Amino acid sequence: MATALDHLLTHLADEAATGALVGPAGTLYLLDGAVAHAECAGSPDVGTLLVRAGRLDAAVWRDAHDGGARSLLEHGHLTRGELEICHLGALHDAAYLLRSRPEGPVRFDHGVRHWLGPVRSAPVAALDREMRRRSRLLRRIWPHDEVDSAPVRPRRAGERGPAGRGPAGRCAVTPRQLDVLRLADGRRTPADIATALARPAYRTLLDVRRLAAAGLVETPHTFPTPLPRRRADAPPPPAPTPTDCPDIATLRRIRDALEALR
Repeated sequence: MATALDHLLTHLADEAATGALVGPAGTLYLLDGAVAHAECAGSPDVGTLLVRAGRLDAAVWRDAHDGGARSLLEHGHLTRGELEICHLGALHDAAYLLRSRPEGPVRFDHGVRHWLGPVRSAPVAALDREMRRRSRLLRRIWPHDEVDSAPVRPRRAGERGPAGRGPAGRCAVTPRQLDVLRLADGRRTPADIATALARPAYRTLLDVRRLAAAGLVETPHTFPTPLPRRRADAPPPPAPTPTDCPDIATLRRIRDALEALR
């Protein structure tokens, strides 16, 4: 469902407006009706991504606040292609997180521009298509939206979520997902985890949904489905077969060890 921010953004695009569209979680900066920059709590900015990738020194990024993108290019700190690719990734990431947050008051400050200056703007229609594509991908991985905004924790041994384990065969666990699991403590949301790791928020949402689909994380408010009782005279259940892939088995052992320490 379109929010007040979405409706106002569409109107401003039609008017070719320039200024800052401020929502509950961040700001979209418009230039002639296109989105030139996006900022959202929980989504790293261009500088954070460039510094973390080793492409820019933190002091250089701080100094760029005086000269904007032009100074970064003129002094040879970045190529235009590097800046545009990183900027577009940060813009999409912040815009997705901002537009997926709950409703709240919005306002438009005419004429306000972002300090970085023009890099490459995203037309609102193209941004809408990218937001829908990202939403579809998340739903295909795991159809329960609550893991995007609620604190997540490792699923305790023996628990099953109300929707079961999710799609079969999703057992490829990456080191990046293991980093996410280590920070899933029942207090941090995916956005908090992304901030702690200085990673794009959407990428972290993908990791969290894949971990949820594999049965490795849940929200603290997910109530487990009780296991059926076994009759006293019933034979014991068969021993588990080693069907899990090695990565998942290792990840579960780490999860259980973390739980034992709490």
